[in-house]
Amino acid sequence: MSKIIAASIDLTKLDKSRIKPGKNGAEYYDISIILNDQPNQYGQDTSITTGQTKEERAAKVKASYIGNGKTVYDSNNSQF
Repeated sequence: MSKIIAASIDLTKLDKSRIKPGKNGAEYYDISIILNDQPNQYGQDTSITTGQTKEERAAKVKASYIGNGKTVYDSNNSQF
């Protein structure tokens, strides 16, 4: 099974303090991608949030939504 999700991230919503340095000058921003069972009123079935630490999840800190998307290809579904 394979899927292709087309999504956008609102860069103005990124908390720049969460950018992590990597090797050779690379920078990383942890995200979580949630694939919902049903699309919303705009046909979007994917939500993107800022990644949370284990401590944030344990403290039930509300996730920051930074983008959304929709499935544009599903190898198990010919409607796409």
